[in-house]
This record gives sequence, C-alpha cells and structure tokens, in this order.
Amino acid sequence: MKLSSQILLAFCLVILLSIVDSYTNYLLSVKVKENSEFLNNSETVIRNSTRFHKGIIEMQSAFRGFLLTSDTNFLFSYNEGHENVPDLFNQQKKLVETKTQTDLLDSIYLLHNQWREYADSLIEAKKKDIAIPRSSTYEYLFETRLKKMVGKKINDDISAKFQVFDRTEYRLRSTHSKNLIASIKRTQTFSFIFLAFTIGIGIVSTFYIVRLISKRIRTMVSLAENISRGDFTTVNDTKNDELTRLSMALNVMSGRLSKTIAEIEKSNQELDKFAYVVSHDLKAPIRGIHNVVNWIEEDMGTELSPQMKEYLKIIPDRTKRMENLINGLLDYARIREKSTPEQTDVAKLVKDIVEDIVPRNFHVVIENLPVIYTQRLKLQQVFTNLISNAVKYNGRPDGKITITGKELPNSYEFSVKDNGIGIDPEYHEKIFEIFQTLREKNEEQSTGIGLAIIKKIIEDQHCTIRVKSMPGKGAEFIFTWPNTDNLIKMN
Repeated sequence: MKLSSQILLAFCLVILLSIVDSYTNYLLSVKVKENSEFLNNSETVIRNSTRFHKGIIEMQSAFRGFLLTSDTNFLFSYNEGHENVPDLFNQQKKLVETKTQTDLLDSIYLLHNQWREYADSLIEAKKKDIAIPRSSTYEYLFETRLKKMVGKKINDDISAKFQVFDRTEYRLRSTHSKNLIASIKRTQTFSFIFLAFTIGIGIVSTFYIVRLISKRIRTMVSLAENISRGDFTTVNDTKNDELTRLSMALNVMSGRLSKTIAEIEKSNQELDKFAYVVSHDLKAPIRGIHNVVNWIEEDMGTELSPQMKEYLKIIPDRTKRMENLINGLLDYARIREKSTPEQTDVAKLVKDIVEDIVPRNFHVVIENLPVIYTQRLKLQQVFTNLISNAVKYNGRPDGKITITGKELPNSYEFSVKDNGIGIDPEYHEKIFEIFQTLREKNEEQSTGIGLAIIKKIIEDQHCTIRVKSMPGKGAEFIFTWPNTDNLIKMN
C-alpha cells in the first residue's frame, strides 16, 4: 500500500471516530435536553398543582365560612374560585404528559364539580333561609347532606387524588433526574472513550508511519553514504510506494556509478601504461641526443668554433629540462594513486624534509604542527614542493622559512612562508596552472608542474590553497588539510 494511502486511511479513521463521537454526543445531548426540559416542566406542574389544590381548598373554606356565619362576604372567595379553578385545571392538563396524571386530573375535576354542585345547592338554600328563617329546604339539605359529611368525603377524595398526583409527579421527576445524571455521565464517558481512541489511533498511526518512513529513509541515506565512500551497494525495497521510486533510482545510480568507476579505473590504468611507455620512448631519444652531443665534443673538440661550442652547451640543458618535464608529468599522473592513511607527526615529517633539501645557511622556524591520521605521502609531497620552492626562489644569503599550523573547526590550516623574491599579485592564480612558471625557460628547476601537483593533491582532499605575496617581500603559501576524528593534539 502506498504511503499516501496509509496516511489517508489513518486520517479517515480519525475523522470517522470524530464523526461517531459527535453523533453519539448529539444523541446524548438530546436526552439531556429532554430530561432537563421535563424537570423544568415538572417544577411548573408542581407549582400549578399547589395553586390548583389551593384554589379548591379556598372555595371549601369560603363555603364553610358562609354556612357558619351567614356572612355573604365569604361568597366573594367562593365565586372567585368558580372562575379560577377551571383555568388552573386547563393549564395543568396542558402541562402533564402521562395518561395516569391526565386521568387523575380528570377525576379531581369531576369530584370538584360534584362538590361544587353540592355546595351551590347548600348556598342557595342558606340564602333562602336567611331571607325566610327556618326554611325547610335548608333544613333538609343540612340533615341529609351536611350532617352526613357528603362534602367532606368529596374533599377527602380530592385531597387523596392530589397526593397521588403529586407523588406520581415527584416519582417521574426523580426518574428524569436520574436519567439526566446518567445521560451526563454517559456523555462524559463516551466522549472520553472516543477521545482516547482518537488520540490512541492518531499516535499509533503517526508512530507507525514515521517509523516506517524513517526506517526507509535511513536505509536510503546509508546507501547514499556507501555510494559516497565508493561502496556501490543496492537496497532491496519491495514496498511498492512513493519511496520505492527513490530507492530504485538510488540502485540505478549505484549500478551506473559502479560501472562508470570501473570503466574510469580501467581507462586510468591504460593511461598510466601509456604514460610510462611514452615517457620511456621520449627519454630514449633525449638520452641519444645527449650522447651525440658528447660524441661531437669528444671527436671534434679542437675543430669547433667558440660559437658552436656555446650552441652545443645549450643542447644538454634543454634535453635535461625536457627530461624534467617528462618526470613532472609522470608525477602529476601519479597524484590519483591513493596511499594508506597512517598516524603522522607533521612536525617530524617537516623536520625530515628540511634536513634533506634546505641549505644550512637558511633559518627555519617550525611551530604548532599537529599529529594527525592522514595519507602521509600526500602531505609529504605538498610540504616538499612548497619548501623546495621557498629555497629555489629565495636568492638571499639570510634565507628564512617559517612553517606553522593552526586548528580550524573542520580542518587544519598550514602555512609555508619565506623571505624570497616574492610574486606579483597578477600571477597569484596563474602559478597553480600546469607548465606555468615565472622563471626563465632555460633554468633547470622551472618546469611549472610543482604547484599544479600541490593544488591537485589539496583539491583531492576537498581543501584549498592560496598565496599571499608581493614582489621583493617573500611569499606565504597557505593551505588547509582535513581534520580527522583521530586527532591526537597540537604539538
């Protein structure tokens, strides 16, 4: 499966969990809202139930007060109840939601109507009795209804039904309160579970994909490092995703580089053979010319004019220069030959070179040269050429050469400074080109290859060389050299 598909799958799974979590929370929030609305409505039901019952009780009190005192003022409360109680009943009936409560309200209102008919008949009889004392109608009702507690029984039934109604409402209220608490807890629980799942899947997916990609990339980086070191290996990648194309490209590059390097090495070997053959073939006629000149001098020495002798003297110098040029070319061709790295005491190496090629009248200063792990022969070749040039191009009886070193963050910087004839700034770049020299062409030592060899060696080490000089003020050649992990310490 492609990496993009895996990432998309993980993303879709997280989104799906988020959608399920949101939908579940929505359903639970609906339950919470329903229970909350019921509780709010229940408070209104309880409040209206109290008002409804209170209105009935006030009518009953006014009724009894009028019968006992014959005071018609009590009838104001009674008549007010006649108007308010039906409204309270209708309001309450709209609020209740269960059939049980609706039936209770209907039975309460029915009993209230029965009591009201009973009360109305007694009130009318009482009014007549007040107008005509000892009315037979009132006496009859008093004896047959009031004394037999017909009204009280109705009122007791009404009170009992109100108690049942209130208990039912409180029971429903308690149930919905528990449901509300349970809904809130379920909402919290489900939210926590889905959040944990979402975070868990997100972390696991991220860790898996990052680990997969990192492992693949590390493998490819390792391959690239191997290629950079000349080890043209390949990787076996069967994932068939986006990174597979990169690994295949690296494998192809490794194969092509391996083939190219092999061809280059083969060509270099052939060139080396050609160079040695050509140099041998070129040296043979040069030696022949030198021998012929010697024979002419030996056989015709007395017959040669001074001018001819001068010409013959020039020929060996030119042939010697030609031989030096051929040897220089061979040295330049050998630059690519690698030597085995070894522990190198640079100070000792330089002292040995100085003892071999620097005249005794020169004053040599050697400072701060380190011990490093490097290709000793290459470094020796650089110092030998630079110190040799410092001697060749000095021309002073008090010649002085200063050789120093200092450590940089990623390399060493070495300096070979002399007090010789110096170099004009316009030639500072030109002197590093092959066959370029500032000395006369007939001078033996001026082949123009030495500094070109030095620059090539230093560039192969991925380092740099530069010169600081002015005519008559000496020259300082400054070059850098790799600082390996096996540095011992500065002397």
